[in-house]
This record gives sequence, C-alpha cells and structure tokens, in this order.
Amino acid sequence: MRIGQREFADKGKTYVMGILNVTPDSFSDGGRWNGMDQALFHGEEMIRQGADLLDIGGESTRPGYARISDQEEIERVAPVIEAIKTRFDIPVSVDTYKASVARGALEAGADLINDIWGLKGDAEMAKVIAKAAVPCCLMHNRKEAVYRDLIPDVLDDLRETLELAGEAGIQREQIILDPGIGFAKSREQNLCLTNRLEALHVLGCPILLGTSRKSMIGLTLNLPVDQREEGTLVTTVMAVQKGCMFVRVHNVQANVRAIRMTEALLLEGRNRDRKCTGNGKRKMETVPGEGQKNENG
Repeated sequence: MRIGQREFADKGKTYVMGILNVTPDSFSDGGRWNGMDQALFHGEEMIRQGADLLDIGGESTRPGYARISDQEEIERVAPVIEAIKTRFDIPVSVDTYKASVARGALEAGADLINDIWGLKGDAEMAKVIAKAAVPCCLMHNRKEAVYRDLIPDVLDDLRETLELAGEAGIQREQIILDPGIGFAKSREQNLCLTNRLEALHVLGCPILLGTSRKSMIGLTLNLPVDQREEGTLVTTVMAVQKGCMFVRVHNVQANVRAIRMTEALLLEGRNRDRKCTGNGKRKMETVPGEGQKNENG
C-alpha cells in the first residue's frame, strides 16, 4: 500500500500512526495540541520518535462528544495538515466521517482518510475517497452495541462497508480496516474482539488497531486516562502478534519500542532452528532505528 510518498509493504511489520488531536475536548489530550505551534511541535516530536504516519483529528469522538460544523472542523485541520506536509516528509491522515471535511483535508494535502463510520456516516464520503484515489481506513461502528454473535456480526458489518467502497469505485488495495475498539461495544465485547483480531484477516485487507488509552483499558485496570500506557502497550503487542499492519497511538515512542521488541522475538521464533555460536550466543541483529549494541546493553 502506498500512502503519500511512502510504501507500506514490509510483510510482518507493524507501522505506527501517531495521533494528533487539534481539538479542545479530546478525551485523552484535549486542548494540549490545539494551536499551530503546539501541533507542529508535537508532530515533529512523534516523527522523531518513529511515527510512520500522523493522524490529524479536528472533532472529538469521545462518548458524549459535541458535534461541530463542517467548516469549523476544516478550519481546525486543514492549516495543520498543510503546515505538516510543508515541513515534514511523512504521510498524513485526517480523522473525519464528514465528506466535506475529507475534501478540504485532501485539498490541504492529506494522504489518507480515516473514517470512524466506515462510509456509513455520510453518503458522499465514498465518492470523495474514490475520486481522489487515496487510501482510506474504514472503521467498524454501529448505533447500538447489540449483537447476536459479535465476531460474525462485525465481519458482516465490515463486508457492508467494503461493498459500499466497491460500488463507489474505491480499490480494495486502498482499504485498511479497523475493528472499532471503543465504538458501539461493551468492555467485554472490546476485549473479545481484540483477542480475536486474526478473524478479520478473512476480509483480505490490512488491519489497524486503535486502543490507545481507551475505556476498555481503563475499565479493566480501573485507571484514569493518563495512567493507561501499560495497558495500551499490551494491546499493541497483541496487535503485532495478530498480524495487524498498523496501530494508532498517542505515545509513539513507547509503542515503537514495544513493536520492535515483539517483532524481534517473533522473528527469532521463526528462525529458532538456527544454530547458536560456540559461546552460546547468537549473532546480534540490528533492529531498524537502533544502533548495534552488545548483549549486556
């Protein structure tokens, strides 16, 4: 998959999408990056920490959020997208379910549309994506957390999304799917779906997992939003193990490190029949982005 000027093609690799909310009321970091200087500072920080792409959001989608006008959302995200694309060589996604906002973001330079309603929130969204011929991340969502059988129902809902995409002319190879953890699902349903991520591979699209600091973690560990990093890292490790191509996170540095360590262990597992050297130590392999180190650190 090509997003912007970058190819995302490494088999068995999990890429990191860094979250950049330019909103005053995000559930996790509301108002913290709500300004051009702050947004650019945090964007650069996440790039330095290893983000593979940035996801810009202009409207909070936390439980009980207040919807803003399309124009206000465009005014929040478009200048930030344009500034980041001007200054940094990194693909940029826009987190919106509104076709007009997606159009404005694309005009500002966005490379990917991240739609939390999987093309079902705005009838024009699929047409906008198809016309621009850009990749998209389409998330599972529904109005109520009522399921006969969770995994089959989620798969059926995502198949409906894929049908909408195909009817509009969106190419299948341009689609990433998101199981929608935290949206129209109870804590138990979120846990079940996260534990069964491999079931989504039957749909034939790359999978993105977005669990960062969400209520599933808070309710399980009885922790507030600002103390959910360890729980998030566990879900990121599981995403790697389950073959997810992307994770969407707030804390880029910690998640990049967790992913690299998990990938190294999985690679070792696949190569476990290799001989060890005579001194009992296997030859060190350099993990991308890290310098060569000896086994003692």
